[in-house]
Amino acid sequence: MGSTIGWGEPDRSETSPTARALLTLELIQNRPGITADAIADRLGVTARAARRYVAILREADIPIHSVTGPAGGYRPGRGLRPPPLMFGPAEALGLVMAVLDGHHDAGDPDDPVGRALGKLLHALPEAVAAQAESVRLATAPAPDRSAVRPDPDITATLVRARSDHRLVRVDYRSESGKEWEFEAEPWAVVVRHGRWYLLCRSLTADAVRAYRVDRVRSAEALDRTFTPPAGLDPVATLEEHLGSGWEYQAEVEIDAPLERCGRLLPRTLGQLSAVDENTTRLVGSTSDPYWYAEQLTVLPVSYRIRGGNEIRHCARTVAQRMLAALDRD
Repeated sequence: MGSTIGWGEPDRSETSPTARALLTLELIQNRPGITADAIADRLGVTARAARRYVAILREADIPIHSVTGPAGGYRPGRGLRPPPLMFGPAEALGLVMAVLDGHHDAGDPDDPVGRALGKLLHALPEAVAAQAESVRLATAPAPDRSAVRPDPDITATLVRARSDHRLVRVDYRSESGKEWEFEAEPWAVVVRHGRWYLLCRSLTADAVRAYRVDRVRSAEALDRTFTPPAGLDPVATLEEHLGSGWEYQAEVEIDAPLERCGRLLPRTLGQLSAVDENTTRLVGSTSDPYWYAEQLTVLPVSYRIRGGNEIRHCARTVAQRMLAALDRD
């Protein structure tokens, strides 16, 4: 791959020339163009000793090039294989904790992430991996019910298509069970609050859309290419379009200023605009009108559902259920 995972800070107390030569190799790989003086400073030796360590690497047929001039120094040559993968105890434990924070079952050998992490720790020295392995096997992360893991193969297809600027054909199923196929320009894959989204321009709808990757049934990269928009902010654009393009439309008038409504309501409900100083309009859509109606109940101000028969029906059902809960009889 050509990339390496660092070994941490060099141990300046190390006296073995071989160990210092390996640390020199890591410095050159991590900082192409590093000078002999900079290597010497990192290793706590003289510049002459640093050049000797470079000579040791070359004697071992490791391609190290010298570049002269202001941007000169030592650079790894073509065909250089990365050094062995090594972690310190804190790095290994930090990796396991990061996986657990992602709500993966790191100890499950049938889970792709748990299996990969187990292989990685098994390759490390026992003294380094012991604490991380103990945490991996003994810790049970509490599930985040809002987090959903998409299919890795589908996700990889979308990410590759985005990197290659190729159109994709997507087979999608919404929360309500509606299925459809569309072609799109994959602008970005964004992780937001534990959920993976495809931000794209749907050629079928001729509009920007945000789709849940875990609801994509299949994805195929096409031969046709596209040019992504310049200066795209994936997160901001995603949040702007989370509430658009779904089956059931909604328009709500809220008795509160625009700024306050922005703090009260999630961006997934749609776009807010000011009617006047004290009134805000919410326009959005959803595939689950009951969920949408329930989200509106968190508003501590009065509001009116001006558009969307399905939303109005579900809001009435929610209200009747809440009133029934107050009936002592």
